[in-house]
Amino acid sequence: QVQLVESGGGSVQAGGSLRLSCAASSSEFWMAWFREAPGKEREAVAAAFRDTGNPSYAETVKGRFTMSRDNALNTAYLQMNALTPDDTGRYYCAAGLLGPWNEREGYKYWGQGTQVTVSS
Repeated sequence: QVQLVESGGGSVQAGGSLRLSCAASSSEFWMAWFREAPGKEREAVAAAFRDTGNPSYAETVKGRFTMSRDNALNTAYLQMNALTPDDTGRYYCAAGLLGPWNEREGYKYWGQGTQVTVSS
């Protein structure tokens, strides 16, 4: 069983930045970030393969969010810039990819999430 622990969430004003971290208990090939806003389905934000440097992003965050990984620490990061109220939600780390990177059902392991609130 892989343990994933997210951190770094908080409250910021629109235009601000946050950096999320996800520490995994073991090395995982794929790690991803999802988010879930109140009343909405959990959606993919970004995903990255351990051995390459080309993360995939949802269209809504391209150019604003950057995902990176520190393989020595088994940790993934999500740098979020130019935040808007639409980015508000609980952000989850996922690992253990079994299918398409942007599908919730494609991941075996999930963290508990960290809350991000962006005010206007």
